[in-house]
Amino acid sequence: MVLVAVALLFPGAASAQEKGAPPQRIRSVTLQKGERCPPAAGDEVVVCSTLGDPYRIPGPLRQSGPIPARNNAWANRASVLADVSRTAGGVPNSCSPIGTAGQTGCALGAAREWAEQRRAERQGTDGD
Repeated sequence: MVLVAVALLFPGAASAQEKGAPPQRIRSVTLQKGERCPPAAGDEVVVCSTLGDPYRIPGPLRQSGPIPARNNAWANRASVLADVSRTAGGVPNSCSPIGTAGQTGCALGAAREWAEQRRAERQGTDGD
């Protein structure tokens, strides 16, 4: 179908192919929506195609929400499990009322929150 369109648009190229001589240049152009196919120059064949969807993953399969647990990597699931076990077990730096060393995590968590708030404030004032 493309060759028929090329033969109709460029009779010189079609006659060159009929004689057995291949075109000097075949250019394949992928266009975005709204772009026009460039004209051929000399003994050249331009084949244009458009991208309906520029992404490799089809639209219905793309998700913008949170990733379900079954699709998370095993390392991520193990990390979450370790954090939950740490908090529930009262181990050091867990900020848990259970256990003897749980309180050290509360101070550490408060320091992390303070540092994150300061970082957010700095980024907010720099961006304005």
